[in-house]
Amino acid sequence: MARYEHLPIYKATYDLLLAAMQGTKSFPREYKYTLGQNIKDEIVGLVVFIYRANSTRDRADHIDAILERIQVISVLIRLCHDMKIMQRKHYARLVELTQRLGQQAQGWKRSSGKTVPEQDVSS
Repeated sequence: MARYEHLPIYKATYDLLLAAMQGTKSFPREYKYTLGQNIKDEIVGLVVFIYRANSTRDRADHIDAILERIQVISVLIRLCHDMKIMQRKHYARLVELTQRLGQQAQGWKRSSGKTVPEQDVSS
């Protein structure tokens, strides 16, 4: 079985999950169990795709799924900020981690032999 815990992209995803847990803790009740939980679920889903991508030779589809999830997370984080339900310091941290994660996923895709069109994963 392929190890994924040592991958920088896995570590960055874990850091993102930890920051999301902290950032959604103070959400109003009506958003904590909907929007906040969706963000955390999307990040946990990233771990699954990282595992799958690391466990196969043909990684392109899994890395595409990682990039797609990162985009969804970016939109959700921005929505939280725009609705003023997330503190600015948490928003800034999550954006930073999400951008780093997107860069790592794009680099992983490039190194796997597939070309990646430049995407903006920032919020």
